[in-house]
Amino acid sequence: MNENKLSPNQTFVLGMGSVLLVGFGIGFFVLLGQVLKDDKPNSGSIVPTVASGAVAAQPSAGNGTSDIILADITKDDWIKGNPDAKISIVEFSDSECPFCKRFHETMNQVIEAYPDDVNWVYRNFPLASLHRKAEKEAQALECAGELGGNEGFWSYTDRLYEITPSNDGLSEDELPKIAEYVGINKSSFEECLLSERHASEVRKDLSDGTRAGAQGTPYSVLVVDGEKYPISGAVPFSQIQSMINSLL
Repeated sequence: MNENKLSPNQTFVLGMGSVLLVGFGIGFFVLLGQVLKDDKPNSGSIVPTVASGAVAAQPSAGNGTSDIILADITKDDWIKGNPDAKISIVEFSDSECPFCKRFHETMNQVIEAYPDDVNWVYRNFPLASLHRKAEKEAQALECAGELGGNEGFWSYTDRLYEITPSNDGLSEDELPKIAEYVGINKSSFEECLLSERHASEVRKDLSDGTRAGAQGTPYSVLVVDGEKYPISGAVPFSQIQSMINSLL
């Protein structure tokens, strides 16, 4: 007789032990996975990299610094408000980003409240990996500026943000209709958009935004007396107002 043979009771106990060990092991890894998942930032608050095509949804404003690399504001920029204002807010925006749509309304409030002290500089930052229509719309904004000047640019931009549902919800057919609505020659606009001659300007804005620290949209930089204050996300009017009042 083989003395190493297990009795039925021993076999049963060992079998139950194996089952329990396997069960505990599975439970441990399930629990670990849940903990790691919960430890990640909520998707509504992350500020991921541009490469991921994500949106900076968590509003925040940083401290002033002269280290941000921001392309100079020139006469070639699209500027709303007093060009000689003490404070400039340079916004990098994606026209199909819902947070940008919200922040566009906020910035219009800012210019209305501070017509002499603040100006708003718009630069394109279409996140093509997230919004496939945003790059074409950015070119449309530039065409509006080419054909209608600074006033035409802002009229077109305001109207586009007003009617877009965001997240690629705006039909491309609406782009020439917006031009006509704001008084820009529709045929000339269509020719401009078809030529894609402003694609390089949009790419330049993207490069400028990346160097300035943009990792999503909207991303803005408040500039005053050589100091630069980064603003990430759709910061509410009250927070922008507090920043401005502290700097005037």
